Amino acid sequence: MKIRRSQAGWHILLLFFVFVMLMPIIFAVSNSFKTLQDAFNTVFQVIPLNPTLENYIHVFERLPFFQITLNTFLIASTVTVFKTITSLFAAYSFVYFSYKGKGTIYFIMLTTMFIPFTVTMIPNYLLISKIGLRDSIWGVALPQLADVLGIFLLRQAMRGVPKALIEAAKLENVGNVKIMRDIIIPLVRPSIITTGIVFFINSWNEYVWPVLILKSKENYTLSLALQMYISSEGGTEFTIAMAVSVMTMLIPLILYIIFQRYIINTFTMSGIKG
Repeated sequence: MKIRRSQAGWHILLLFFVFVMLMPIIFAVSNSFKTLQDAFNTVFQVIPLNPTLENYIHVFERLPFFQITLNTFLIASTVTVFKTITSLFAAYSFVYFSYKGKGTIYFIMLTTMFIPFTVTMIPNYLLISKIGLRDSIWGVALPQLADVLGIFLLRQAMRGVPKALIEAAKLENVGNVKIMRDIIIPLVRPSIITTGIVFFINSWNEYVWPVLILKSKENYTLSLALQMYISSEGGTEFTIAMAVSVMTMLIPLILYIIFQRYIINTFTMSGIKG
């Protein structure tokens, strides 16, 4: 009985935290189907009294929404592909190559995880401006083509691959590219998928860097489109902002739901083997 009571207590606590985590999503979805007056009068009422699609219609009529979504997708996809490829090759180098100073280089790379974005923001901005990519979606993507988090996660995954497989392949004079393609990638595919999903979601949700680079509405990302309806006082187009936020969160949410098992396993394994 004591064990059951203890388990019940933990389940209640976990359900409370789940509710707290889901509340912002429920709040956004609910108010996106309300009129502005209903939203202010019944802001915390989950089921709208007079549900309407007016806010979503406004977004599609007043904004180049498909172009904005395409911009966001292009940036997130480009960043994801390049970050995953560079992380894969760098991780392979750190695990399977032997060269002087490898440990020091890896340690220095890891320390960059703790450098605030504000430190690199101005140098990156000046560089992008000088090469003429300001107000371009490629100017948003360019400084983000490598990521030390991906190197760390894939390195941890590759350390779990039996070295006997690699040594046997090298005895057969198999090249490193073929080893990576035929042995490493199939064995660490869940970690590669997870790393790519994390990169995609982070890039999709990014706000600070795009707002510095992008000035034209046709080049906006979804995060910047959302900012258009939010003022410092909370916004006079609150329900439209909720509609934009729902459409912004939809794709990352679906991706996470589909690949959550891979994501949880990858981060768990990286902690155990670290």
